[in-house]
Amino acid sequence: MYGPTDLKKNVLITLDGQPYKVVEYSQKVMGRGGSIVNVKVKNLVTGALLPKTFKGQEKIEPAEVETRKVQYLYRDDEKFYFMDPTSFEQYELMADLVGDAKDFMRDGDEMEIQFYNGNPINLTLPKNLWLKVTYTENAVKGDTSSAITKDATLETGVVIKVPAFIKTGDVVSVDTETYVYRERKK
Repeated sequence: MYGPTDLKKNVLITLDGQPYKVVEYSQKVMGRGGSIVNVKVKNLVTGALLPKTFKGQEKIEPAEVETRKVQYLYRDDEKFYFMDPTSFEQYELMADLVGDAKDFMRDGDEMEIQFYNGNPINLTLPKNLWLKVTYTENAVKGDTSSAITKDATLETGVVIKVPAFIKTGDVVSVDTETYVYRERKK
């Protein structure tokens, strides 16, 4: 069982017999009264967002989900296709379930799918990924301070902000949740 302060972003819980993922978290400390935790949770079956408030010593049940490593194969207009690399079983996920993860997925990449009652409900990417810069403007000579940023298109097609010294062909680490540049591969 979780207490309200155990809830952080991406924690999976059960409410009314349904699995939910915490997408936003904030905590207010109330003097002697303990604390109040406000969360926004996403129903992993229906996709509905729900604001929820938990107080003090409430107990929250963790969601019973199974996590499997999968390999991304390809996509069509409506679905993304994955394969379990050990059993070779294939899974289909609707585009709305994949969400923003599509911005960082390359054929053959490994990630995790979470299952609830045998049905895929959530896709999890690694927190950081190394991706190649396929296009970015050249830096103006002498203007290579790290405080200046520019747009860079990565091999998956997503555009992020990078420091001025990054060039086309560089490989950079990107935070898959915030789309923020982390570092250049040496």
